[in-house]
Amino acid sequence: MLDTTPLLDAVDHFAAALRAAPQSRLQRGAAGEGLALARELARRAQRIETPEREPRTMPDAGVFVVADQVQVAGRDLAEALRTGPAAEEDAVADLVTLIRTAERRAFP
Repeated sequence: MLDTTPLLDAVDHFAAALRAAPQSRLQRGAAGEGLALARELARRAQRIETPEREPRTMPDAGVFVVADQVQVAGRDLAEALRTGPAAEEDAVADLVTLIRTAERRAFP
């Protein structure tokens, strides 16, 4: 079974940083980075779970919700990777890189 622990750890770390950020920091771009990441993670999970259907776009629910959106989308993707078609360990490593890159853009 695919180990998604590194993916979950990266998601949790970024979500915690978003939760700890002041409103001004979230409004200056951190929330936008988080939302973009959450949307991408959700899109990838949907592609695995229902490849025949066009993915829905995660809505913008506001700067104070984006940490939860990142965490939910990341956990959904981890579950899709674990239960879906065989995924490579490289896929998890690539996702961790994607998350860390978004976090560095959000919190330079």
